[in-house]
Amino acid sequence: MGREASDYTKKMPEPDNFPQTSARSTEPLEPLDHAGQPQSPGLLIPPDQPSRPLPAIIRALRNPNFRLFWAGNFTSNIGTWMQNVALGWLVLTLTNSAFWLGVVTFAGSFPFLLFTLYGGVIADRVDKRRLLLATQSAMMIQAFALALLAWLRHPDGTPLINIWEIAVLSFLNGVAQAMNAPSYQALVPRLVPREDLTNAIALNSAQFNLSRILGPTLGGYAMAAVGVAGNFFLNGVSFLAVLAALFHIRYPEEIREHHASILDSLSAGLRYVRRHPQMYVLVWIICTSSLLFFPFLSFIPWFVKNQLHQGEHVYGLMLAASGLGSVLGAGLVAWRGSFRHRGRLIAFSAAAVMLVLIVFCNSTILWLSEACMFFEGFGMILALSAVTVSMQELSSDEMRGRAMSIYATAFLGLPPVGALAAGELSRHFSTDLVLSGMLALAAAVFLGIYTVSPALRQLD
Repeated sequence: MGREASDYTKKMPEPDNFPQTSARSTEPLEPLDHAGQPQSPGLLIPPDQPSRPLPAIIRALRNPNFRLFWAGNFTSNIGTWMQNVALGWLVLTLTNSAFWLGVVTFAGSFPFLLFTLYGGVIADRVDKRRLLLATQSAMMIQAFALALLAWLRHPDGTPLINIWEIAVLSFLNGVAQAMNAPSYQALVPRLVPREDLTNAIALNSAQFNLSRILGPTLGGYAMAAVGVAGNFFLNGVSFLAVLAALFHIRYPEEIREHHASILDSLSAGLRYVRRHPQMYVLVWIICTSSLLFFPFLSFIPWFVKNQLHQGEHVYGLMLAASGLGSVLGAGLVAWRGSFRHRGRLIAFSAAAVMLVLIVFCNSTILWLSEACMFFEGFGMILALSAVTVSMQELSSDEMRGRAMSIYATAFLGLPPVGALAAGELSRHFSTDLVLSGMLALAAAVFLGIYTVSPALRQLD
């Protein structure tokens, strides 16, 4: 599973038990309706009221459910990145083939295009916590299966696992992640009050990108100490943090759809997004990013090796620079809490990132390339956080699972298609020209959409 995967590999909601009302808390519980349910979709238990308030940059962590969600997700994402490092190394050890490395990556990513929309329909029909328990358990089993097969050996000392088994397990893991993503996205607003939602999403982005820095580093040391099988096993263990949090979370009963068929529910979700101009234009923004920008991430090793004439350590530095920029960008979003004129922020931040990366594609100077990667991480987090918050706030509770599944399909399902197109074009034209052209086209599309779309200009 190489998706950055996707803002973009295994995200999973981590919640917490109904905490007892703090003795320090003077804030009353939310009023109940005649059915005994809260009148608003917020938390049933108020946030902790510590004697010393949390800094504004981490204020969403005052919510007990979200605290567990954040901590468990952080632990699990570190495990995922450790597995990503080991998986790529295992494929190269078995085959020494870039082709098979691409096949395994595609096998783990393609299910997002096939199954995420159906995951959104299911998320609106069942208890999201129970669905997440099932999908997270499935991913944990996949990690332990990889660990066992990589540990077992033939009499000649070679690993028992073969490349086809790796591809199949990667595909099954992708299916579980595709079913997981909509519920994960839809559950976040249930864990925090509306005023903390932007901060919660920013903190999630920060922990994901911190794990993107820590995971590969720890994975490299773990591979040296316990081998690739040990990395897979540690990833499996990291899921226990997610499962423990999910077992403890409680939140108000949700409105669920039960009567329509799955296809009717899916059609209703697509119509819902189509009828809301601001959500509709945001989906097109994400589609453009997935097809024209995200393929660039797959070609970073090519630029490091062929344009900068550097090795693996510089590739690691490029990823670290991007991760650091993402963490600082997420920190800015968390500190600000919200931005005015979100439509303008999304369009111009994304367009600026495309122009910076065109410089990267044509750079032969190491420090300049690293600076470009830093600004790529910083700018894209600003744009993506604004898109995610807007999609969450614009969708209703009963349609949020399907709305976020459309978002997740565009975000995680289309990059493999763009990468295949970029790879084919690179066979006929120089890689730097192909990627520069795709990025320039993306910048033009972002600015063009902003120019012609009142819905995006009015997004605030």
